[in-house]
Amino acid sequence: MSDEARLVREAEGPESTPGGSRAACGFTLFDTAIGRCGIAWGGRGVVAVQLPEASEVATRARLLRRVPGARQAVPPPDVQRALDGIVGLLRGEASDLSTVALDMTRVPEFHRRVYEVARAIAPGTTLSYGDIAARLGAPGEARAVGHALGRNPFAIVVPCHRVVAAGGKVGGFSANGGVATKLRLLSIERAPAEGALPLFDRIV
Repeated sequence: MSDEARLVREAEGPESTPGGSRAACGFTLFDTAIGRCGIAWGGRGVVAVQLPEASEVATRARLLRRVPGARQAVPPPDVQRALDGIVGLLRGEASDLSTVALDMTRVPEFHRRVYEVARAIAPGTTLSYGDIAARLGAPGEARAVGHALGRNPFAIVVPCHRVVAAGGKVGGFSANGGVATKLRLLSIERAPAEGALPLFDRIV
């Protein structure tokens, strides 16, 4: 068995996961302007969105680590609409993902609140980690906001790339490619970020 095949086999885990809605998850991979992404869903909505890794095998494996036991399937209509919206957004089209149903059953309460605020950030605009903390009534908790966004399982739908550091600086990004990927997403949406224009010129 090749190393890549072993990676996928290990990520898939057991055939089912006892308890919770993730035991019956489906998933699919799909092409976008930034590469091949993944999406997983269950009975309560989208469970995870995976940005591209270095290879399709790695993308699949990373997604399956989030949703062990998921099986590749044809997306139901609501998930297909979410998928189409992600594809459109990453092509630079106007796309409203704010109504996509997300299964946050296993998401901590504070993280849920952070994600709700982040979902309200319009394409082409940004908020800082401190801004989100203030809107949550928790000034001084910018670091906790950053931690929550670093564990965001719903990339693009919960647009953590639109959350930047104080003073308009880019801040971190946990997806493959790190800050370069974050800058690319911001450039697609034409959102300003301090010191980013030279990089935008190289990657657009």
